[in-house]
Amino acid sequence: MQISQNFLSTNWRRLLIVGGLLFVLSLILVSSVRAENGSTSSGGRLVTFYDRGQEKVILTHAGSVRDALKDAGISVAPEDIVEPGRDSELVATDYVVNIYRARPMIVVDGPVRQKIMTAAQTARDITKAAGVELHDEDKTVLAASNNIAADGASVTLTIDRATPFTLKLYGTVMAAYSQEATVGEMLDKKGVKLAASDTVSPSRSTPLTAGMTVEIWRDGVQTATVEEPIDFSVRTVFDADRPVGYHAVQTAGVKGKKNVVYEITASSGKEVGRKAIQSVTIEEPKDQVEIVGTKPGPNSLTKSKGAQQYTDSKGVTHRETYYDLPMNVVMGACGGGTYTIRVDGAKIDKDGYILVAANLGNYPRCSIVETSMGPGKVYDTGGFAAAHPHGFDLATDWTNNDGR
Repeated sequence: MQISQNFLSTNWRRLLIVGGLLFVLSLILVSSVRAENGSTSSGGRLVTFYDRGQEKVILTHAGSVRDALKDAGISVAPEDIVEPGRDSELVATDYVVNIYRARPMIVVDGPVRQKIMTAAQTARDITKAAGVELHDEDKTVLAASNNIAADGASVTLTIDRATPFTLKLYGTVMAAYSQEATVGEMLDKKGVKLAASDTVSPSRSTPLTAGMTVEIWRDGVQTATVEEPIDFSVRTVFDADRPVGYHAVQTAGVKGKKNVVYEITASSGKEVGRKAIQSVTIEEPKDQVEIVGTKPGPNSLTKSKGAQQYTDSKGVTHRETYYDLPMNVVMGACGGGTYTIRVDGAKIDKDGYILVAANLGNYPRCSIVETSMGPGKVYDTGGFAAAHPHGFDLATDWTNNDGR
């Protein structure tokens, strides 16, 4: 088909406009396709690697740290540690990746010296890599080697073992450890408080030595010792690159153990009551680390919405509104501290929780609650709470925009 010269000369402006519109539409289509594939528009994402004191920055469309390492041409051994982990998903526009290379290390445990290859950074992880059990009471010293040529390693971990002994607590025998010099100092350290009717053998002033037995008893009293768990604490890490509602356990918590001694009260040969008289920790609990997303999504409250209904993960619907007042007066309700303004205008406490006003009958002060803008903590209340018992008023800087 041929287009006449006359047609082109009379319609060139229209053709130029149509061509321009088609070009813009093609750019929008390409951008949307890239967005659906998880990239950050046309430029990808910046990933900065720190490896043995060197910095390397790449632009990549990789969806995981493992793929980004491949794009950067960086090889890692199974013994090396990569943070974030190799299989961590990349969802933000830029990341920092630290690589800890396995290196030779000497572990000194009394007369035993062993050389290992590990990238571990903490004493507990290093001893774990060496296959050495470390008790809570043991001490460690991480220092530069005194003789690198002889050791073949630049770092030495020395273990100062606690004194092992047997503790017989009201008839219950347990293995115990302590760094203290005397029996009395050991009992004080472990929180064992003797009543007037208690007897300890040997005496409190006796030096604590390896293999000895320390016995505590109470004459004329029936006791029972029960091993009970110690709950672990949960440490929350807020991730602004993860959407609201994202929740994952990064490091699983481990419960501790304690021996609790109860004094038994009996009547007619039957137990009618018991009272805890001693508690000795056997194993300390290990914290659980959880990742919680705080990136606002399409369902998040915004200034333009003003108010909305938000249904949390438990199926409870909350009427959400916002307010903008100085919050210093309520910060003492949950341990004090200051608050800051998040990038999206939400007011957050030192732990990253949004400051929330709520019905205190349903949500007492310092309760952790789920909001459309991320995890919140109840610091305040207001007149709205009577009409909306499950309503949340979120503290923001959206009205005054003064950073207060």
